[in-house]
Amino acid sequence: MPVKTRLALAALAVLVAAGCSAAPAAAPAPPPHGLTATLTTPTDIDLRWPAGDPAAAGHLLEYANSADGPWTALQYVPRSQTAYRHPDLIPETPFYYRVRDFYGPVSAVVQPGSDDRPGSAGHATPPAAAVPVRTPGDAAAPADVTVVPAEDASVHFTWADRSSDEAGFLVEIRKPGVADFVPVEITDPDTTTCALSLLPDEQGSAFRVRALYYGPLSPVVDRTTGKD
Repeated sequence: MPVKTRLALAALAVLVAAGCSAAPAAAPAPPPHGLTATLTTPTDIDLRWPAGDPAAAGHLLEYANSADGPWTALQYVPRSQTAYRHPDLIPETPFYYRVRDFYGPVSAVVQPGSDDRPGSAGHATPPAAAVPVRTPGDAAAPADVTVVPAEDASVHFTWADRSSDEAGFLVEIRKPGVADFVPVEITDPDTTTCALSLLPDEQGSAFRVRALYYGPLSPVVDRTTGKD
C-alpha cells in the first residue's frame, strides 16, 4: 500500500474490526469530553481538550467542513499535549472538529543503521500467526525494525507486522536532547515500509513504530471562520 505523507497531512484509514480467539485487553476509557474550539482570529481556531485516558499514547485530531464529513486527520499529538492551533483557514467557512485517544504496542527504540531483531530489546520471537493489536504485552508490537539512512537526508524504515487488525502504523521520533517521543508519520494497515525526509533538527534522532488502535470519538464541536 502507498505510504502517506508527513503526519500533519495524513488521511487516516478506518479501524477494521476482526474476530479473534485471544483474550482482548481492557476496553479504552470513554471518549474525552470537553473539546472546545475558539476562533482566536478571523482565520485561526484554537482547540483544547482534557488529557483523557491516562493509558492512552496520544490523541488524534480530525476536522471536516461538514458535520457529516468526510473527516481528515489534522494532527497526531502526544498525550501530554492538550491544545492545538489550526491556523490560516479559509475565511467564512465552517470547520468541525473531534478528537479521540490512540493506543497500541510499540517496537523497541532504533536509530538509523540499527535494528530491532526478534528476541532482542524486550521483544519475543514473532508468533507464527499475527495476533490482535489489543493483545496484552508486546506480542502485537512491530518487530525487526530497521532504519536505513539515505543520501538525500531521508531514512527508510522496514518492520515485521505482528498484529492482525491494526488501524495503521505510527512512526514516532525522539529528537536529540528531547526526553519524549512524538508522532511523525502514519501508514496504512498491513504496511511494513515507510520513508521519512528528516528536517535539520531531526538528524541523529531515535525512532520507534507503533501498531495503532483507537478509542471512542469525542462529541463534535464547530466554528465558522470570519472575514479575512
